[in-house]
Amino acid sequence: MCLYVSAMAAAYLGASAAAFAQSWPSRPVRIIVPYSPGGGIDTVARMLAQKLAEQVGGTFVVENRPGAAGVLGAELVARSAPDGHTLLASSTEFSINPSIRVKLPYDPFKDFTHISQLASVQFILASHPSAPVRNVKDLIVLAKARPGQLTYGSSGTGAGPHLAGELFQWMAAIRWAHVPYKGAAPAAIAAISGEIDFVFGATIGLLSSVRSGKLRALGVTGLTRFTELPDVPTVAESGVPGYSATGWYGYYAPANISQDLLRRLYAEATRALGAPEVREKLARSGNEYVMSSPEKFTAFLRGEIAKWTKLVKETNIRIE
Repeated sequence: MCLYVSAMAAAYLGASAAAFAQSWPSRPVRIIVPYSPGGGIDTVARMLAQKLAEQVGGTFVVENRPGAAGVLGAELVARSAPDGHTLLASSTEFSINPSIRVKLPYDPFKDFTHISQLASVQFILASHPSAPVRNVKDLIVLAKARPGQLTYGSSGTGAGPHLAGELFQWMAAIRWAHVPYKGAAPAAIAAISGEIDFVFGATIGLLSSVRSGKLRALGVTGLTRFTELPDVPTVAESGVPGYSATGWYGYYAPANISQDLLRRLYAEATRALGAPEVREKLARSGNEYVMSSPEKFTAFLRGEIAKWTKLVKETNIRIE
């Protein structure tokens, strides 16, 4: 009798979880972007939210919670109910923070469900048009002539663009000063206004400023050129052989969501970003569509954390 009751209870709970997943969303869904509006992940998250609303109905709201290179927004999601109504769309920093910060208010594995990697992206190294450099080689010469005097901005201390700049400094054997901002858009504005000399930012965030002439692209950080800026060489081919620093965007839920809900979240996101018009927008802005399974994304995340941990040890970067 007890075994029969237990089996019935398990079947009921399983049916309830499946029904709950199918009824999602039952109220507005918040997609937390832990950065300021206007950056790469913000743009991708808004594409995702708009398409999800069309597909499943209901309301999907992108909520920007900038601070501490993504930590503040991630913590909010980690402490939220595992019901699929508070989700996280974050950048490469999710894998950098465990190695660069002495204390994190969450565990990147125990406190989250990893839904999928959404896309990958290159960074652009750009300058104000009035800067006395035309390419990466000019920048290296200038930096060596003025050690520690040049400045470069990023979306925040510990952010992917920050470490791209630190990796550049290390491999090019120069010294320059990092200026952190609360998001990609403020960093770009600072470069455009001449507040800083250079900026590292995702292609999706800097492309329009480069095209309009507000910024000059000196190089891209991937192993191949960016198709939307074919005349801009990679940093590796411009005087820093072997250099590569790329970013990516991930999609997360709080820990302990049901497997049925996880499958629903992954399926709907894959359908949304896989739509031809969305994939075209992603490509035009420099993003490569990925949408890996939850299992593959978790394995990828472990590899990324190991990679950035090695770089942080080499460069001795720490944030208290």
